[in-house]
Amino acid sequence: MRRSMSVLSTASPASPSPHHHDLAGRAVVLIGGGSGIGLRVAHQAAAAGAKVVLGGRTPEKLAAAAREVGEAATWQAVDVTDPRSVELLFRACDRVDHVFTTAASYRVGPMLKLDDADAASPFTSKFWGQYHVAKYAAPLLPPDGSIVLMSGAAGARPPAPAPAYAACNAAIEGLGRGLAVELAPVRVNVISPGTVDGNLWAQRPAHERDASFAQYRNDTLLHQLGTEDEIAHGVLFLFTNGYMTGSTIYPDGGYTLR
Repeated sequence: MRRSMSVLSTASPASPSPHHHDLAGRAVVLIGGGSGIGLRVAHQAAAAGAKVVLGGRTPEKLAAAAREVGEAATWQAVDVTDPRSVELLFRACDRVDHVFTTAASYRVGPMLKLDDADAASPFTSKFWGQYHVAKYAAPLLPPDGSIVLMSGAAGARPPAPAPAYAACNAAIEGLGRGLAVELAPVRVNVISPGTVDGNLWAQRPAHERDASFAQYRNDTLLHQLGTEDEIAHGVLFLFTNGYMTGSTIYPDGGYTLR
């Protein structure tokens, strides 16, 4: 059984400040926080003094991740493809200061090979999932709170024929700008990483992973892959920089410039 999420009400809401750089005592919701980049954000936010809620579809994975992060973490099962599930997650939170979501499941491929349902899957899960996270988190956020959305460098430079996936990532960047206008002074930004040597790629066949990693190294200015901790560091920057809104940052080793 998950720990009670009432831990988020232990601190009173912070007073609004355009320069709020401190996560101590803040409440951070991380959907997709049971593994990968989301889990690394959880570790870094907890180390900075935040209380974190880990969201995802697999209770066992979330419970293990919460134990790994420690007493600062609680968890709640959520499915971002189900708006009602997202709404219930945020109803269970007494306080939310910052939100980040990596949760998504989709198919990628050429337009001429994917059926319409698979082609739409990045939008169904990644775009509309984040849209509904922002929708139900927004009423709880204080004026100095923030939302960080997740796109990907493929939106700026598609690496292979996958037009629907590339379009989805570009649409998320547009969503971030639109939400920044609507929700101000709450800040909304987007992080758009390149290829990361981490949990996502570890689940793919070794030959596919090695070929993709070699190609990505060749295609970047720095000739190296990113790490989950480097992407997580960018997320914490967007949480805590009080003058960043409506922006997209690209921790991609210079991939979009080649």
